[in-house]
Amino acid sequence: MLTELTHKNYKSIIRVIYGYFGSVLILGIFTMLWYFGVVSFESFNNSTDDFDNLFYMSYDIAQLDDSPENDIIKYGYELFQNTPKYLGPDNEANDEVFSGNRLSCNNCHLNSGTKPYAAPLIGIINRFPQYRGREDKIGTIEERINGCFERSMNGKILPPTSKEMTALVSYLSFLSRYAPEDGKVKGQGFTSVKIPNRPIDLDNGKQIFNNVCIRCHGINGQGAMSSDGYTYEFPPLWGDDSYNNGAGMTRVITAAQFIKGNMPFDNLYEEQKLTDEEAYDVAGYINQMQRPQKTNLAQDFPNILKKPVSTPYPPYEDDFSIEQHQKGPFQPIMEYYKKKHKITKTK
Repeated sequence: MLTELTHKNYKSIIRVIYGYFGSVLILGIFTMLWYFGVVSFESFNNSTDDFDNLFYMSYDIAQLDDSPENDIIKYGYELFQNTPKYLGPDNEANDEVFSGNRLSCNNCHLNSGTKPYAAPLIGIINRFPQYRGREDKIGTIEERINGCFERSMNGKILPPTSKEMTALVSYLSFLSRYAPEDGKVKGQGFTSVKIPNRPIDLDNGKQIFNNVCIRCHGINGQGAMSSDGYTYEFPPLWGDDSYNNGAGMTRVITAAQFIKGNMPFDNLYEEQKLTDEEAYDVAGYINQMQRPQKTNLAQDFPNILKKPVSTPYPPYEDDFSIEQHQKGPFQPIMEYYKKKHKITKTK
């Protein structure tokens, strides 16, 4: 009996020793890998800590049944993915041309509106009604969608009570069903970029475009059509089928944030491939190209103090040139508003 007990204790001690020295060995190997730069502690600070776990929930509409409620969600998804097919200049019902170009919602709100830091729409319904500086009022989600139709789609307002608007809102509600009550999720909007305190370098921006962007968007920035002939697999970045000069993406800072977090197209937020300066320069290069012109831009931002510093069109409250508002440097403009109006501007 005593011999058996001693044997069991011996085995337990051996297991403890193996566990202890095994842990020390693993820690030593990891320390060596870190010392020689093979692994980085930063890699453990990214991943899901940088955005909400809501992005891993299921948003697959194929899982929905054929109830009337789900049918309208599915139609909203179809509109989101293939906007010009139903509402663009080539659709079969000519009285329903609300999109002036052939972009789809999915061209900006990537992965059907579910990719973090690509203007995702998870939780968006819960964040409206919402104050918008461009209109200087509390706006509805329908008004926000129409902002995209008038600017990013270079089109006109979709009737707020139309079947198509109802379907789009239903799809956004579907995306928001797991979101907290206030709709705020980590990963909404765009990633942050440290803006260089200098004007954009157009030559560097062109070089980055040629080295990185043309494989999807083409040498002339006109993108690549999908096989369906209606939509773009990779959207045009300038020209008649691109967003107009009233869209938020014409602001260099906004475009740089989107590009940094999402481009090249196979780029993941956790594996950003462009530096802040590269994203800044290529955003400036793209936004100096010709694109459709929106009318009545002077009516934007009734409270002129709400206007972002990189808005490329006047009027402005300050005396900085249009060129500087388009190309930077933006820090002197930001400092002006902070000093004179106690306003901290970041875009």
